[in-house]
Amino acid sequence: MAHDDEIDTPRGPARVRLDPPTAAGGTVLVLGHGAGGDVDAPDLVAVRDAVRGAGAGVALVTQPYRVAGRRAPAPAGHLDEAWTAVLAELRRRLPDVTRWVVGGRSSGARVACRTAGAVGAVGVVALAFPLHPPGRPERSRADELGTGLPTLVVNGDRDPFGVPGPGPGVEVVVRPGERHDLRRDPAGTAEVVLEWLAARGWLV
Repeated sequence: MAHDDEIDTPRGPARVRLDPPTAAGGTVLVLGHGAGGDVDAPDLVAVRDAVRGAGAGVALVTQPYRVAGRRAPAPAGHLDEAWTAVLAELRRRLPDVTRWVVGGRSSGARVACRTAGAVGAVGVVALAFPLHPPGRPERSRADELGTGLPTLVVNGDRDPFGVPGPGPGVEVVVRPGERHDLRRDPAGTAEVVLEWLAARGWLV
């Protein structure tokens, strides 16, 4: 049964909507939201429903600044610190989980990439990874995708934030007709994520 709970972090309380795995052990996918958005974004909800339907656990994490009612994102270091604290508490609460996959959309994907090694994740799911600010391709964030872990990037071909290229361990799926919000076909995006997780045996 999913429920919302608050987890204290050094940056204030975060909110977590947790669907535990249906069986002991297994995988939990932890997802964060975009900079000014929330965990009810269509792509996050679709991915949650698909992964939950396959028996894995899902945790949707709302950063402390959004819990406090602010839309302007906190500095990157604050986001990473809060996220790391949430993962540590989830690990404490679910000690039997064998695989933690981290991810999110846009800003949440960046946070997941930056902290993936520190939190002991086995892989990363990056939805609408913002490769660069709109109109500023010289300010690339591609290096954040170099986590050393299996990483799935799902971006729309009309995303003004750019589309990353594949790299070592990084698979990029480009969704035709989608923009940064990935709202056109959330179920299709969820299917891409589900197939990627299944191919690695992480839904068993």
